[in-house]
Amino acid sequence: MSDLLKFVEEDLLTARNLPEFGPGDTVNVHYKIKEGNKERIQQFQGTVMQIRNGGSTGETFTVRKVSSGVGVERIFPVMSPNIEKVEVLRKGKVRRARLFYLRGRKGKAARIKEKL
Repeated sequence: MSDLLKFVEEDLLTARNLPEFGPGDTVNVHYKIKEGNKERIQQFQGTVMQIRNGGSTGETFTVRKVSSGVGVERIFPVMSPNIEKVEVLRKGKVRRARLFYLRGRKGKAARIKEKL
């Protein structure tokens, strides 16, 4: 039974064509938003802080940005049909998988080196 579930999960994950990205990368997520009967695409650009449940259908990634001096974090499910596309703008050079220390930093202290 578990083999059948793994087979179906692998099939679903290969159907999703998102680029490779990880913690520390700066991404631009194009997300569909429904307001009443209208639908529009909103962009959310920020740094990937973590990826949870990697390799499964429940995989999510957290993106953080600073808007008007206030830190905003948003969690996106990878399998969501509302994600139009994800653009990787910068590859970050980090040594850990969870970047929660960025919450306590602002300005130049919150910068992440770029992978060349």
